[in-house]
Amino acid sequence: MAALSGPSFAREVAGGKPAALVVASPDPAVARQLQERLTAPAFRLYTNRDLVGVEIGGALKNVMAIATGLSDGLGLGENARAALVTRGLAEIGRLALASGGQAATLAGLAGLGDLVLTCTGAESRNHRLGLAVANGRTLAEAEGATRMVAEGVRTVSSARILARRAEVSMPICDEVSAVLFEGKPVREALASLLAREPRPEEEQAVRA
Repeated sequence: MAALSGPSFAREVAGGKPAALVVASPDPAVARQLQERLTAPAFRLYTNRDLVGVEIGGALKNVMAIATGLSDGLGLGENARAALVTRGLAEIGRLALASGGQAATLAGLAGLGDLVLTCTGAESRNHRLGLAVANGRTLAEAEGATRMVAEGVRTVSSARILARRAEVSMPICDEVSAVLFEGKPVREALASLLAREPRPEEEQAVRA
């Protein structure tokens, strides 16, 4: 089994614009074979053995993009967006490590790279959904306004299940879930994140 992931909007890839992604497989030979077959002049691929880390990074960045969309929709500014992206990366890393992934993966294309693109890119479906909800649309209205799927809506529930099993703290996921499924006002959700108990940044990798 292998996974292809990384910062890439399909429209740009189809248009021949440059992109760099990761082919992940616990079998290096499989990863290398796919790398050779799929690489193109504007489509650069790296290999990685950390299938778990790549898959978790590729899934959870969508939840963080909804969170940044909520923040941007309220006009909270670029400082707030940067904080959500950074703390979102820490959150994704905790779950990845608890699930058997590697920290280095989350600093690479399938982690930080994909997270930054999805949280800030104009074509991000998940970011647009967060914007719509922050501007007063219900989840059903926001999803119904487009034929494309914002994967983070479903991912957040799965992430919280995995987090509970691993005893991992995922406050951003918790607040996104509360907004989407429990009707919590967006401002209250973001205020809850800011009101969390102060802690050192160099927190324990898993239970933080």
